[in-house]
Amino acid sequence: MTLAKIVVTGKVTKNPEKRFTQNNLAITSLIVDINPQEETLVRVSAIGTIADRVADTVKMNDTVIVDGRLQMETVKTTSGKERKVATINASNVEKISADSSSASTPVIKKEEPVVQFSTEEIAEDLIDPDEIPF
Repeated sequence: MTLAKIVVTGKVTKNPEKRFTQNNLAITSLIVDINPQEETLVRVSAIGTIADRVADTVKMNDTVIVDGRLQMETVKTTSGKERKVATINASNVEKISADSSSASTPVIKKEEPVVQFSTEEIAEDLIDPDEIPF
């Protein structure tokens, strides 16, 4: 097991799950894909007030920035193979963009330009070459 400070950004692959300990302390867990080309998944655990905020604001397909401690563990699968699992014990989770499929796309209308420029030619002799200071 190793511990290290880490900051990652990625897309949430499923809705966060919020649970409570016996002492009524909130724990929210989610899975973040930090490399969509190779599907690199990282578990994220948030505890306490951060867990409440994450459960209330973060949804599947949101892009988030996660700051916390990285913990690598080796687990045995049901087939007996050993597999490394990365977990981030989050100290902060920020949503940087929402799911694009649930957001309404604004309609852009072509309007009159805000500034109208003259179509007349501008005279090249507005400044006399002797007036240029350099």
